[in-house]
Amino acid sequence: MTATALDANEVVRFDRVERWLHWSNASLFLVLLATGMTLYIPALSSLVGRRVLLKDIHVISGLLLPLPLLAAYAGSWRGGLRRDVRRLSRWSVEDRRWLTSRGRRGQATMGKFNAGQKLNAIFVAGCIPLLFVTGSIMKWFSPFPLAWRTGATFVHDWLAIALAAVITVHILKALSDPVALRAMLRGTVPRAVVVRHHPRWAAEVEAERQDGTESSE
Repeated sequence: MTATALDANEVVRFDRVERWLHWSNASLFLVLLATGMTLYIPALSSLVGRRVLLKDIHVISGLLLPLPLLAAYAGSWRGGLRRDVRRLSRWSVEDRRWLTSRGRRGQATMGKFNAGQKLNAIFVAGCIPLLFVTGSIMKWFSPFPLAWRTGATFVHDWLAIALAAVITVHILKALSDPVALRAMLRGTVPRAVVVRHHPRWAAEVEAERQDGTESSE
C-alpha cells in the first residue's frame, strides 16, 4: 500500500510492513531495556532475582534485534519502507532550519518527516548494529583482548542509557499526539493534517493520486 489517498479525508502514512517493523523493534527494545536495567542496577536485580534467566532473555532479544529489519527488506513488500528510508536520509536547508529553531522555522516545505523524526530514526537504526556487536563481545568475550571488552562494555552501557532516554521521549511524544499514534496503529492520518503540516508530502500524495486517476481512465 502506497501513500495515496484512501478517500477524500484519509492518507496512508505507514503501510503494514512499516507498522510491523516498528512494533517488532519496539517490543524487542523494551525487553532489552527492562532486562538490561534490571541486570545493571543491583537493587532491581536483587528484587527481581533469577539473574541467569534475565541474562538469557536479554541475549536472545539482542540476537533477534536485527531480524525484523532484515525481514522487512527481504521481499517485494519492502516498497513503502524503502521510500521512507530514502526520505529519512535526505536533508534539506529547511530541515536544518527546523532543527536549529526547534520546529519554529522550516515548516513551509516540510516533507513526510521533520528533522527531529529523521534524527530519531537515524539514531535508533544506528543503535542496532552497535548494540549487537558490543553485546556479542560482552557475551562471548574470550577471543577479544581486555581493551576491546572494556570498550565494548562502556559503549554498550552508555548507548543503552541514551537509547532509554530517546525511547522515553518518543513514547511521551506519541501519547501526546493522537494523530501520530493513530498513524502507527492504523496506518492512516487525516488529509487535512498532511496538507497543513507536511506540504511537500501533500504534493507527492496528490501527484500519486493524479497518476492513479489518469492510469485508470
